[in-house]
Amino acid sequence: MNDLLNERIRRKLDVMPDEQAYQVLDYIEFLESKYSQRAAGAPAFQKVAETLEDTMRAGRVPITIIRGTMDAVGKAGRFFEGLAAAGKAAVEEAKKQGATPTPEKQVEETKPPQ
Repeated sequence: MNDLLNERIRRKLDVMPDEQAYQVLDYIEFLESKYSQRAAGAPAFQKVAETLEDTMRAGRVPITIIRGTMDAVGKAGRFFEGLAAAGKAAVEEAKKQGATPTPEKQVEETKPPQ
């Protein structure tokens, strides 16, 4: 999809009430199934959130409750993404520290045994 079309659709969705936005989502998913197009893979946490949202919609949960729940799930997702990024950074830093000896280690390694 080109950028202009993407932006045009986004502008229309941004002002649309949630009830109508879910109708748009249903139609998009219908088109995917009709034309056998697979959506881009979402991260695991996103898939769980979408399944929860779909289950709540199927159970006829009021939109206000779905919105509140998904806001909370979104915040939790961002927290876990940050936590994962911090963990990856720590692992990378540990790899750097282990692969490159620090100056203290180099000095100790060059000292003759006593």
